[in-house]
Amino acid sequence: EVQLVESGGGLVQPGGSLRLSCAASGFTFSNYAIYWVRQAPGKGLEWVSAINKGGGNTYYADSVKGRFTISRDNAKNTLYLQMNSLKPEDTAVYYCAKVPYSYAMDYWGKGTLVTVSS
Repeated sequence: EVQLVESGGGLVQPGGSLRLSCAASGFTFSNYAIYWVRQAPGKGLEWVSAINKGGGNTYYADSVKGRFTISRDNAKNTLYLQMNSLKPEDTAVYYCAKVPYSYAMDYWGKGTLVTVSS
């Protein structure tokens, strides 16, 4: 059974940092690209970042470029999102998603809530 479990969310002040983790199981993690996506309160799903299966190529939405860093440890079957210089507009539930092919997601976790507020 494919499982993706996000963790690391919480309440942080503007300008602060958080590191999200996504623990994967039930599939060969190193064979797939993974996305981070988020959903702000009352809004639709927004793609945040992507990383290829080897970790050598990363991609970011313009809204987070220069502030967020995606990485993965294939030996630990874990994905990360380092979030710095957080803004109130980063408030959202963050999900990691398995990417079976470009622009598609077939499994995702239950998400972790990030709240940026003073």
